[in-house]
This record gives sequence, structure tokens and C-alpha cells, in this order.
Amino acid sequence: MSRQSASAAPQPSSVPHVADSHDLIRVHGARENNLKDVSVEIPKRRLTVFTGVSGSGKSSLVFDTIAAESQRLINETYSAFVQGFMPTLARPEVDVLDGLTTVISVDQSRMGADPRSTVGTATDANAMLRILFSRLGDPHIGPPSAYSFNTASVRASGAITVQRGAKTKAEKATFERTGGMCPRCEGRGSVTDFDLTQLYDDSKSLSEGALTVPGYSVDGWYGRIYSGCGFFDPDKPIREFGERELHDLLHKEPTKIKVEGINLTYEGLIPKIQKSFLAKDKEAMQPHIRAFVERAVTFTTCPKCDGTRLSEGARSSKIRGISIADACAMEIRDLAEWVRGLDEPSVAPLLTALQNTLDSFVEIGLGYLSLERPAGTLSGGEAQRVKMIRHLGSSLTDVTYVFDEPTSGLHPHDIQRMNELLLRLRDKGNTVLVVEHKPEVIAIADHVVDLGPGAGTAGGTVCFEGTVDGLRASDTVTGRHLDDRASLKESVRKPTGALEIRGAKANNLQGVDVDIPLGVLVAVTGVAGSGKSSLLHGSVPADSGVVSVDQAPIRGSRRSNPATYTGLLDPIRKAFAKANGVKPALFSANSEGACPTCNGAGVIYTDLAMMAGVATTCEDCEGRRFEASVLEYRLGGRDISEVLAMPVAEAEGFFGAGEARTPAAHKILTRLADVGLGYLTLGQPLTTLSGGERQRLKLATHMAEKGGIYVLDEPTTGLHLADVEQLLGLLDRLVDSGKSVIVIEHHQAVMAHADWIIDLGPGAGHDGGRIVFEGTPGDLVAARSTLTAEHLAAYVGA
Repeated sequence: MSRQSASAAPQPSSVPHVADSHDLIRVHGARENNLKDVSVEIPKRRLTVFTGVSGSGKSSLVFDTIAAESQRLINETYSAFVQGFMPTLARPEVDVLDGLTTVISVDQSRMGADPRSTVGTATDANAMLRILFSRLGDPHIGPPSAYSFNTASVRASGAITVQRGAKTKAEKATFERTGGMCPRCEGRGSVTDFDLTQLYDDSKSLSEGALTVPGYSVDGWYGRIYSGCGFFDPDKPIREFGERELHDLLHKEPTKIKVEGINLTYEGLIPKIQKSFLAKDKEAMQPHIRAFVERAVTFTTCPKCDGTRLSEGARSSKIRGISIADACAMEIRDLAEWVRGLDEPSVAPLLTALQNTLDSFVEIGLGYLSLERPAGTLSGGEAQRVKMIRHLGSSLTDVTYVFDEPTSGLHPHDIQRMNELLLRLRDKGNTVLVVEHKPEVIAIADHVVDLGPGAGTAGGTVCFEGTVDGLRASDTVTGRHLDDRASLKESVRKPTGALEIRGAKANNLQGVDVDIPLGVLVAVTGVAGSGKSSLLHGSVPADSGVVSVDQAPIRGSRRSNPATYTGLLDPIRKAFAKANGVKPALFSANSEGACPTCNGAGVIYTDLAMMAGVATTCEDCEGRRFEASVLEYRLGGRDISEVLAMPVAEAEGFFGAGEARTPAAHKILTRLADVGLGYLTLGQPLTTLSGGERQRLKLATHMAEKGGIYVLDEPTTGLHLADVEQLLGLLDRLVDSGKSVIVIEHHQAVMAHADWIIDLGPGAGHDGGRIVFEGTPGDLVAARSTLTAEHLAAYVGA
């Protein structure tokens, strides 16, 4: 071969390379949850939006099928030893999944509500700051751990045995570790104080029932332990106890004792309460225990560290007059400017990495947060955007990014920024899959997959695939509602009173005074971070009878379902028991009626070590969860398993009339249908519900409460355009029945439908926290004085 021909440039071939033919993610025969043999082809390196009513199967297709299988295949590339430490994932119910790439899921699951988790610890920003202070801080107090509020200072000394050759020798050794944890609050920033008058009545003795803690009655087991422990006289009134006796009652450390012939460990009342009640999530407590905790326990800022969580040493070390506590308390956009001003060649790479992380916060619209903000207080939308931060500057390409309603919790003004980020990820050569309801996001899609036509069993099929214009022209539910625009109401209701808030200073509020009208529908608006939640959740007087329905996740295992969560199962069990002359416990799959083979779970789980576990339907009860003898008892011609398999809408008719008429059950079912959950089956596990479904399930349970004022936090989250109309109808019915409804909302249809709008702003963080408008939606549109006004005016076409 001549040298000349060898060096010639290769000629472009007219035949495409075989590697370029894999431009589609092909899904065939997906049957996960309610999907009915769905087959779709999704273009790679494009932005695909999945639409459809709530419960139509969008998340089942995107998260539970495509993302789950990609994650499972990646996990299989690790050795069996490593897989043993990873979560085991079962293969999704699908025939063919072809052309998958690595999936990065950015979902809306709330960040851990652990009190030690903050925005800084969740995003590595704190780790970088700690290293920075350990290198540049003056005075120097130690390694990065000396600035960590999760690391306690430890000092120990003792003898260690060292073996050298045939000899063993004891040597004295000391060990010391400097941590940054405040010793008083143990790095939590707040301390718990107990109101002793709520724990006992000091005029009585223990035998007379002095203890008023739930579950500590005289005849109960705990009451007998305290009476028989021997540390104090059970017949003496508590006010006559000496200092030692009172200490033993309240604070005694765990001590082994014998009561009534049984060996057990005695512990003081306060540590006992801390372990049994305060370790639990407040929402998950039984109502009477939650009421006791709210009465007896107050959380106050730690006086020793002023809520910074850090020890005195960590707070004393400074860079240019700023300590690590000051840095974490700053708004992130201000902190980014401060870091930009540091010019230290010795730590240049660290400063660059920290700068990039902080700039990503600002770019994504979270510059108003501070690094010390507890992670559990972030809204679903904020948590999702915090998770996005680590992917923004990534050099990875040809990755599939999966987003779950990335615009939830975003003002229309911020949605434009989110759209730009999604397009930027796509333009780097990535496949972007978005589950979304907002028309502004659907409009930028390259490809749309519309699922439906209904929800639950009425959904799970592909109604449309193609372009946005094609969707508009199609006759699907989404296509018909895509250009819906709510109009301003002709007339607004007159308020019947006012809820007064004076001098509100929670978080970023700047001494806000406001009268919220009652007896009408009030929308509280403003950009993300303007102080809406602080105003309604942090500043409303505690005694005003407010029922708050927020977006915190529902806690429940795979045994929990809508029937158990709403209390619906109790009247149903009683009705079955009465009709058949047996006891109600037989009709619970968690109690006496459970199938003995699967313990009422309906499936048998087989653990295969590091392989994915297998769940097989129980052969004895065939997945019905009950013992065969229980299924012979009937009510209205149905057995208990058939009742739990009914959708809410069908059950509403079943318990509303005829032989099975049960008013208590019918009332709860009507509320579930009112909030748009008519398609859910009574026995569907809570773990399979979407975020929007969970919030509406909560709303249905709270509607029974006595309070006259409802505060709803973005009730349109996860709602399809068609469902928003039904929600507005529900809000109107609540107001017309004499209730006051206050919604924190970004959806323009809700703003247009409101009787009164309170707009906060003008910006986020320290640029917000003020009321920039109060009045009717019509006045807001006419004034066009705020960001919300501009977007609402454009929406209603004014």
C-alpha cells in the first residue's frame, strides 16, 4: 500500500453505521400496575413528555418500567458481593425493553426528614465548606470533622495490649477527636422542654393515678412498673417528693429491677417518653397521642449554639470575619458572591467546585434557600430541584433523565427557567423523559405520549403518540383541554369575617400584617420562596381552628390501603360482623381473618439474597388475603375480598342503598369520590399511589374534621387539566357549605377562580416576605403591578 493512499482522509460512506441505528427506546407489552400491554417507541436524544389524567399510568410506564429496568440491569453488572448491599429490584412486567441507556431518576420523593439533614448536607456543599474552613479558618481548630455538627468531640484513654514477637506488653494510649457538634442539643439546633404539669397531677399519688401520659394508667403495665419499682412511695403525693425521688421518677437512667416477679429495665418518665413518642413522626401518631405531645412538649432553639448546631470552637474559627455558621445561614446567592471573592491559590480547585455547586442553586431558582435549612422542610418541587443540582454541570451525555413534574411548586415566572434547563440537558445529547401536566412544558416537547383515557382500570393504554400539534388536534382528554383557559368570575363572594395575622416574622416574612377574609376562596400566590407557606403554616394563630392539608408524604406499609387509612374499614367490618353474627376482627387481613399461609399479605415473598426477590400470589387464598372460612360470610351478596376489590365509585352505590346500606361507610366513600378518587380500589396498597392521589386522600380524611378553615398547599399538584375543573368544583362546594378555604397555589385557573388573592413577593428569600397585592383577581389583572398579575393577565387573555 503506498504511503500516499494510507494518509488520505477516509471517504464518508453512504451506508449508515450500524451503531447509529439504535435511535429508539422500544417498550413492548408493558403490564406494570394498570398498564394494559402498552407498546411505545420513544426517540432518543429528544424531549418526550408523558401526559394523561392522574392515575392513567404515566409513572408506571416511565418510573416503574423504563427507569426500574435500567437500574436493575446496571445493578447486575456488579459482583454478587456488592449486589448483596444494594436494594434488590424485581424485573418489571414487560415483554421487550430495547435500546435503554443509563437512567438518572429525579423524582419528587421528599428528602429524608431526619432532623440532622440540611440542604447543605444533602448536596455536598457542607462537605466542601468544612474542608475550606479546615484549611483557611483562623484560628485553626482541626480537620474538617471539627466543623461538622454531626460529629461529636470524643476523648478516651486507657491501656492497649501490643504483641511484639513472643512478648505482650501493655501500653498507655490516648485517643482524641474534635467534632463540631454542639454538646447541648447534639447537633439538632433545638432542644425539647417538657411541661411537667401535663405529665402528672402533683396533688395525687401514683396509686391515685397521678400520671396523665396516655397508656400510663394505674392498672396498665407502665403504671404498675412505676408503682412497684421501689424508688419512691407510690402512696405519697408527687408534690411531697424529695429531690432524689423526683429525679428517679423523671430522669433515672435505665436500671434493672424486678416488679411482680418479672425482671425488667426501669427508666425515668422523660427518657421513656422521648424514646416511645418523640422518635415517631407526628403525622403517624394516633390522634390522642399527637394531642398529648403537642400539649406537653415544646421545641425551643438551643440556647448554647443559637440554633446553629455547632460547638463554640467551630463558631470561633473564621475566614474574613465569617464563621461556618454564618456561611450556612446566608442565602445561597449571597454565599456564592462571598466565595467568589475568596482568592486563595492553595485551595483553588475546591473553591471552583464549591462555586459551581452554589451557582447551580442560583441558576435553578433556589438561590433563596440557605444551607442550614432542614431538608424535611423543603416542598416536593424544591426537593426535586435540589436533586437536579448534581446533574446540571455533569459531563455525562447519552444518559436518560427522568423527571416527575419538575414544575410542581413553581410560579409561572419560574417555569420558563425550568424549560430552559430541560432543553439544555437534551441539547447535550441526552434523552429527557418528563411526566407533566402543565401546558407550558408540554409545548416544548419534541414528542408526546398521552396515556388514558381514564384513571385506574379505565386507563393504562396509549391514546396518542406524536407532536404537540398532533395532540392538540387529537380528540383525547389532554388534547381537548390543552388550550383551556379559565376566565375571571363575573362576581365574587363577600367575606363573612377575617383571620387576623399580625407581625408575622417566620422565616423570611418581614413583619407581615394581613387580614385573610373568611367564608370565601382565598388564593395565596407568589414566586417560589416568597413566604407563602411561612405565612400560612408558620404564622396562623394555633387556636383558630385551621385544618391544614400539606404535601408531606403519607406513611404506610404495603398493608395500608385507602380503606384502612380513611377509617372506612371499621364500619365495613362492623356491618359484615352484624350481618353474619360473628366478630369484626375476622374481616381484617391484619388480624384474625388473615390467611395463615401469607399472613394476610396476599403474596409470599421469597428472598433470593442478592438476586431480585420474588413475590408469588399465595396459593391458599389466591391473593384474596383472607382465610377461606371468612369468605363464606357475605354482605349484600359480596364477600369482604370482593368489597375491597371494588373501585370507590362502585362501593359508594353498594353501601348507599339496599341490603348493604352502611351510612358511616357511605359518608367516607362520598368524600373520596368528591376529591376525584372514584377510580381507586378500596384495597389498593398506599405505596402504589402517586403524590397527587395521596394529597387528595388526605384532603378526603380531613374533610370530616370540625375545623371551619381549610389551608391547602398546592392541591393541583399532580392534577390533569381536566381534573382541575373537578377540584375547583369541590373547593366551591366547601365554601358554599360555610367553610373558609385558603389555597397556596401557582395554577392560574385557581387564581382566576378565587374570590380574593394575597400576592407575596416581589422576589424570593430576602427579596420576598412582603405583601405586594391584596384584592380580587379582576383588580390584580387590571393593576398588572406584580409578576403574578402579568402571568394571570396573559392567561385569561386580558
